[in-house]
Amino acid sequence: MASALDPFFFGYGSLVNTATHIYDRHHPARLDGWRRVWRHTPIRDMAFLTAEPCEGVWIDGLIAAVPGADWMALDERETGYDRVPVMAGITHRAPDAGDIAVYTIPQDKHGPADGQRPILLSYLDVVVQGYLQVFGDEGGQHFFDTTVGWDGPVLNDRAAPLYPRAQRLDARETGFVDHHLKDLGVEIIRA
Repeated sequence: MASALDPFFFGYGSLVNTATHIYDRHHPARLDGWRRVWRHTPIRDMAFLTAEPCEGVWIDGLIAAVPGADWMALDERETGYDRVPVMAGITHRAPDAGDIAVYTIPQDKHGPADGQRPILLSYLDVVVQGYLQVFGDEGGQHFFDTTVGWDGPVLNDRAAPLYPRAQRLDARETGFVDHHLKDLGVEIIRA
């Protein structure tokens, strides 16, 4: 049995999709004063999401327990990010949540997405599927509305996913993603 003092993480991207991890004590949450941004670092050849402080905005996500404070596997999955404590601004209904951390990439470690580091559609699909499952269509819409950095291209790798934790989406879910990308005017390139 896990301790009530277990620390939790706040996930705001692929970690919202519970099919991509083993952390089964999870709860919807909201983080005020932060936003999601598409970024890249030299250690990856694709863009990925980070969260950064930003006054006056908020993002939905999922908090989940890290049993026994065993962060090793999660820290490895989140290579390139710094795990930092969330000191304020988190709202949730988890009666058993200990300290909460968020993975973020400091400004000196990243830049905007570019042609050499596109957003993988298989990664975006996983993220949006998680938001649709946890928060419904309204949550999926909020994801698109509150994420910045859509100026880079999206690489359509659905037929042969490059993202290691890719999930199969149903037709409604893929239609939801495609509709929002079209509304944003995002450039789609073929794999």
